[in-house]
Amino acid sequence: MKIRWTHSINTVKVGLAIVAILITIVSLWVSRELIKDLKQEEHTRMEVWAEAMRAMGRADETTDLTLVLKVLEENGSIPVVVLDANGTVLEKRNLEDTNLSGQQLQAEIEAMKQSGRSIRILLTDNPEDIAVKNKEYITICYGESLMLKRLASYPYVQLGVVALFALIGIYALLSSKRAEQNKVWVGLSRETAHQLGTPISSLTAWTEVLRETYPDDPMLSEMGKDVSRLRLIAERFSKIGSAPELKEENLCEVVARVAEYISHRASDQIKMNISVPADELSVHMNAPLFEWVIENLCKNAIDAMQGKGQLDLYIYRAENNVIIEVTDTGKGIASGNFKNVFRPGFTTKKRGWGLGLSLAKRIVEEYHHGKIYVKRSQIGVGTTFAVELKLR
Repeated sequence: MKIRWTHSINTVKVGLAIVAILITIVSLWVSRELIKDLKQEEHTRMEVWAEAMRAMGRADETTDLTLVLKVLEENGSIPVVVLDANGTVLEKRNLEDTNLSGQQLQAEIEAMKQSGRSIRILLTDNPEDIAVKNKEYITICYGESLMLKRLASYPYVQLGVVALFALIGIYALLSSKRAEQNKVWVGLSRETAHQLGTPISSLTAWTEVLRETYPDDPMLSEMGKDVSRLRLIAERFSKIGSAPELKEENLCEVVARVAEYISHRASDQIKMNISVPADELSVHMNAPLFEWVIENLCKNAIDAMQGKGQLDLYIYRAENNVIIEVTDTGKGIASGNFKNVFRPGFTTKKRGWGLGLSLAKRIVEEYHHGKIYVKRSQIGVGTTFAVELKLR
């Protein structure tokens, strides 16, 4: 089920990426062709406009200039600067900034010339070299129209829209996947709690019967503790998926209870140390669920040390936060897996579902609004997990 779902998500993601790339390529190609055609059209228009300027320069009192003037006035979009042979500006029109200073205007003219957008118009019938020598010509410099500039920037806008579409699609798929996973984990947890309820009630009743029959048996006390532990585990599972009730608790006492429980059930070859500050650290928390987090970190540490090593619990205050560090001397975690260890299904053990740290992350971040992360780790040396909570 999980493999099939993951494969489906990956297929859709690849499909979205391919579609986005194809749309981008086609869009860029079409835009490039349109820009090329529009540039050619504007160049042709400017050649006609230049001929009109030539006709205007050669006209006398008998020349009909109606058509010439109409051609000249029709240019309402292409920026144009007309220069005489000495470089003096004779006319300018359609510039984006009509108040350009002398240096700014010269820079604009040079940019037009450098891009090849200039046309020289001879005002006489002399050959070009004679006309140039006698300064009997004008130069028309023109730039890109506003429409051409907008069309040139359009592919990048469209590329951004396509990228945004792809990101939204992938985010929606990942959100859907995460919601589906949450439903599975919540359903599994509640069903586990429900299934544990009946045998726990039965064990509780049998424990009471045994107490009445063998009131002095010391083993019954330990059996009672284990039954209470099972009841606590069922309570934890039942709280997954619903907003737990948070109460003000002394964090040091909560962690100390977990440490005592773990120390009695760990190997004699595990040396366990706990360091807590002298003052009370009050935190809003759900104690049964948070104990589960610390217990899970301690059990993972013991598994990583394969039953032999040192386990340290260190609690300290950092400004308005309190930090719990769980350090072991186990096999360590590769740096590339620091975030993967909290992913559902990820595990380095030969047995296990890979859900413990995922549930711990959910409890810390979603229910207690804190942070849990791998603070440091080195292969063959050990690992330190850190949990941060806000102080009361």
